[in-house]
Formats: sequence, C-alpha cells, structure tokens
Amino acid sequence: MAPSRTSITPASSTALITQRNQEDLARSKTLHGHTWDDAHHQDSFLSKLNKKDRGFQSVVVDKYLDNWKEDRPELESDEDKAQRQTSYKAAANSFYDLATDFYEYAWGTSFHFCRFHPREPFHQAIARHEHYLAANMGIQPHHRVLDIGCGVGGPAREIGHFTGAHITGLNNNDYQIARAKRYAVSAGLDKRSDFVKGDFMNMPIDDSSYDACYAIEATVHASTLEGVYGEAYRILKPGGVFGCYEWVMTDKYDPTNADHLRIVRGLEVGNGIAQMLTVNDCLKALKTVGFTIEKNMDMGETDDKIKWYYPLEGDIRQANAFWDYLTVLRTTTAGRAATTYMVRTLESLGLVAPGSAKVSTILQTAADAVLEGAMLGIFTPMYFFVARKPLASSQ
Repeated sequence: MAPSRTSITPASSTALITQRNQEDLARSKTLHGHTWDDAHHQDSFLSKLNKKDRGFQSVVVDKYLDNWKEDRPELESDEDKAQRQTSYKAAANSFYDLATDFYEYAWGTSFHFCRFHPREPFHQAIARHEHYLAANMGIQPHHRVLDIGCGVGGPAREIGHFTGAHITGLNNNDYQIARAKRYAVSAGLDKRSDFVKGDFMNMPIDDSSYDACYAIEATVHASTLEGVYGEAYRILKPGGVFGCYEWVMTDKYDPTNADHLRIVRGLEVGNGIAQMLTVNDCLKALKTVGFTIEKNMDMGETDDKIKWYYPLEGDIRQANAFWDYLTVLRTTTAGRAATTYMVRTLESLGLVAPGSAKVSTILQTAADAVLEGAMLGIFTPMYFFVARKPLASSQ
C-alpha cells in the first residue's frame, strides 16, 4: 500500500525542495533566454532556438547525454544503471528543457501518440485519444483531477473542455509549466485549471485530495513505477480512479536479443527515460501499491487500417488535412533528417544556439527507435489501463 503522509514533508525536506526548485527555475530561465517572456510565447520554432543561451545549451546537452555512458546496454555496469535511476528527475527535466520547442514544432501541444480512423485529421485523432481516456475513467464536471506529467497542458485543456472538470497539471519542468499557463489563458481555462511544479515520485499534494488522476505517456520517466503509482494511489480519495497510457515493452520483447536492446537504448536516450519496463512490470506495480485494475489493454495492438505510427513511417497517403501533410512531412525519416540538417546549418552560421543540432539528433534517435520497436511489435506507447483505489482503502 502507498504510505500515508500526514504533512507534506518535514520542514528540512521542504526547504531543500524549495531550494532545488529555485535552482531549476534559474537554470531554465538561463537556458531559454527571452523565450520565457510573455511577448515571445508564440515565437516561431527557429526564433526560439535563436534565443537560447549560446553557452549554456551545449552544457545542458552534454550533461544530459552523460546519463548513458555505454551505447550497448548489455555492457552497462550496475553502478551506471543505479546512478541513472537516482538522477531520473534531472535527466527528464533536462530532456524537456531541450526537446519542448522541437515537440511543439513537429507535433503540437499534446505530446503523445494516438490511434487513427480513416479520413480523421491528426489533431482530431489526438483529441479523441484524450476523450477516450477521460470517458473510460468516468471524469465528471464536479471532479478535481490531476494530470501527472502534464507537458505544456495540451491534454489538460482538451479534457477540461470535454468533461468540465477542474484539472491540475503536475510537472517538474518550469519551461513547460510557464507555457501551459499561457495556453490555458488563451483557451479561457485559467479559472478551471492550474499548473504546479513537483516531482511525481514525491508529489506536493495532500493525501486523498483528488477524485481522479491520469498520466499520458509521462510516468515512463519515473525511477520506479511502484513509486509514481504509489503516489497516485496516495493522493486519490477512496474510490478514486487512475487512468493511463503507459510506455512499455510488450511480451514480444526479448531482453537477450541484441537488436531489441539497441532499440531500448534508443528509446531511453532519445526520450529521457531511466529504464524501459514491461507490461508485466506495469501491472505488477499497480497491484503492489493497492489498485484494483478495471480495464487494461494495448491500444497499439489493433487491426486498425492506419497504424498509430504512420506519421513516423511516412505514409503520407493517410494524411487527411492540409496541416496533416505538414506534420507527416516533418516527422518522417526524411523530414527529421531535413530538420537536423537545417538546424545544423543554422548553428554553423551562428543563427541558432550551439547544441541545437545535437538535440535534433537525439530526437531523431528517439523517433527511429519508436518506429522500429513498433514495427517489431516489441514496444507500445499506449498501454491503456484504468485502475481504482478501493473505497475501503486505508492509507
């Protein structure tokens, strides 16, 4: 069972967290420069890259990559694995400081995959994926709902509009929180949403205070699933519901297969993940912390005519709107390579901050691993579950 927390944290721990949060904020503002300002919120992708700190971005990139000292995971020492588990929060924070502008440029403000129906526009499919989760969870207008790992708030805004519920976004990345707040104001949801900084392995939230919580392709960044699921259990009221799309390796994954291990390493390095886990790890963690699993399935393992990974695969025939063509062109193998080449050229001319091309290469590694893992059937970014905290639960 998840431990109780009568007070959020002892005073000394609270002071340490506050200090670290202030340091995180200072680093993020240094890195992003003028893009922090409200006046530059809607700047173009290249304008944002141009405004990054010229000296600091390369330092952040190199420090991020230091989390994976060995290219081949089978040769990695237990000490290096343990160190990466310990530094999960810093790695994920650095990753999203580096990747957020690229994500918004290529994909939009909802950083997740989804299923597609024929003749369904890309962003409509993204929204339907979010609606499906909210509907299966039974979110109601009077509910207080927590979005665990909310990104720049795309799903929080969509689910807020769809359900009428009040959504709180929890995020450890200051740059994303600032952007989420600005988007909420633009969408007219600033009175029915809020965004707070916090580690989802140690949420700054009282016990039994939310009716529902969800995570969309976010809790993969946790050092352990038991840790983050245990926190979800703790903050839910008895009878509360937890819904999720989880990144996991499927039953087809073979940890002794060198190609499978190579793909796993690409997923980890390319997405700021301490360690990829399996479907069984996910289900075991839910049961261990006390949840009752009501629904679970791999949403990626379907007979859909259009595969969820078609934008990465580059099947432009499946695009259904003008903006879909642009999205697919940017996210194909050729499109990703073109973006990296463009950024590298601009970096050599001094028009974007040093390190930008290296970030683009990291994200290209991620997309290649996602696509290869998906086509082999060993990886899914949308293992769906709905789990409930028992009414008679005791913290």
